Amino acid sequence: MTESPNDRVDAVMTAIERLDGDGRLDLDEALALLADRRRRLLVEVVVAHDDTLTLPDAAEEVAERETGRHVVDLPAERIKRVYVSLYHDHLPRLVDAGVLEYDQERDLISPGYR
Repeated sequence: MTESPNDRVDAVMTAIERLDGDGRLDLDEALALLADRRRRLLVEVVVAHDDTLTLPDAAEEVAERETGRHVVDLPAERIKRVYVSLYHDHLPRLVDAGVLEYDQERDLISPGYR
């Protein structure tokens, strides 16, 4: 959970470059996609791991970053709400745009721009 502001900027810039550079979305669409804080946090978490991680693990890390509290100090219901919103809303948008990949069978998320 120790990341610098530069790490955040790098994660978002990588996503914007990917979206804008491959012709999927123009810059305005890329910025609109990343306008939501929870989506940006999910991208940051996945980019920080630079590999695959499970959606439950990603949900925990997003919840930690949103609250600034360690996961053991968060109510399980809070993490569940984050997981559900990622699964039903944010993750599908990022997958459709090619920013992330999701293996639903194994519940694994990975960067979509390797």
